[in-house]
Amino acid sequence: MQDDKTGGVPIRTVKSFLSKIPSVVTGTDIVQWLMKNLSIEDPVEAIHLGSLIAAQGYIFPISDHVLTMKDDGTFYRFQAPYFWPSNCWEPENTDYAIYLCKRTMQNKARLELADYEAENLARLQRAFARKWEFIFMQAEAQVKIDRKKDKTERKILDSQERAFWDVHRPVPGCVNTTEMDIRKCRRLKNPQKVKKSVYGVTEESQSQSPVHVLSQPIRKTTKEDIRKQITFLNAQIDRHCLKMSKVAESLIAYTEQYTEYDPLITPAEPSNPWISDDVALWDIEMSKEPSQQRVKRWGFSFDEILKDQVGRDQFLRFLESEFSSENLRFWLAVQDLKKQPLQDVAKRVEEIWQEFLAPGAPSAINLDSHSYEITSQNVKDGGRYTFEDAQEHIYKLMKSDSYARFLRSNAYQDLLLAKKKGKSLAGKRLTGLMQSS
Repeated sequence: MQDDKTGGVPIRTVKSFLSKIPSVVTGTDIVQWLMKNLSIEDPVEAIHLGSLIAAQGYIFPISDHVLTMKDDGTFYRFQAPYFWPSNCWEPENTDYAIYLCKRTMQNKARLELADYEAENLARLQRAFARKWEFIFMQAEAQVKIDRKKDKTERKILDSQERAFWDVHRPVPGCVNTTEMDIRKCRRLKNPQKVKKSVYGVTEESQSQSPVHVLSQPIRKTTKEDIRKQITFLNAQIDRHCLKMSKVAESLIAYTEQYTEYDPLITPAEPSNPWISDDVALWDIEMSKEPSQQRVKRWGFSFDEILKDQVGRDQFLRFLESEFSSENLRFWLAVQDLKKQPLQDVAKRVEEIWQEFLAPGAPSAINLDSHSYEITSQNVKDGGRYTFEDAQEHIYKLMKSDSYARFLRSNAYQDLLLAKKKGKSLAGKRLTGLMQSS
């Protein structure tokens, strides 16, 4: 009907006294087209069929909001396919609130709210009081986008959107055709209803009307279905659930552990030299020796020592003393690979493979057969994440074995004791100075 090139209803732009009315057809044109193409002899039947099409919103009058068909010169416009009710989606009240709010921001003379729309807007504003600011911002954004469009295109889109709401939020006294036909049919044909928003699709809509969808036969519940359901429910009952008290204890323990590292709770030591006259921080940075607080944090978790450059250096020295530094060097090399430019990735992948994993590699790492096989396949088409499985295996190996030995080693204990001793000596020196003064 819309394609006038293949015998559809002729769509034209009509000149009025002060402006042009784009993309319209007359009621007489539609009635004549229905009688000609559907072999309808009685004009009353053609008008009735046209009224049914208009009631669903496929065709709408541009002069009023009563969705009926008249066999005269009344101007009608075709609805955009996006707003067709056959797409089987139901707008929400938030969408309607955005639309009404947007109407208040647009041309007052052309899009002024009717009395029933103003009442609906006030009712929605009370209902969505908590998120009205969000709705208002959405409406503002829509208005800004609409203002960038061509005036004629904007005029057509405004009329189509308004006609859509005339179907789903009709004028008082008019029948809401979607209550019994489209919505109910949608629920019967597809219980998992597709949701969609006027201002953005959230699910892929159905391409054909639910009237033409073959209904699926309802399958009776069998013993096997009941048995599967019982098995599933038993598994849910036996599933381990963490008690809230345990979660709270873990959270409290974590908070207490990191309290002294939170500058909002515990003042930084030494103080910030940018806001005080104490330059102790610069001295510590120049000495390149980790503070006691820093060394202590390495013992919290394996990730803490990997995040700290000085901690990684100390851990690497310990691994070198145990002749297993290749594990950490491999892990660091893979981390660096993920940050490489794309043109350098293939070359770096080959270098890492030759150094750590190839037969006869100078710094061979110990991988299980499964990880090695996956990595060997990945190297053929190298990328930034070629060594992901191997890196995870080495990480777990270092965390469960080497890291635990490092915390018990003399190197780490000496760092802790040295800092404690230095701090105690500094405290005694400060006390002596205070007493002598």
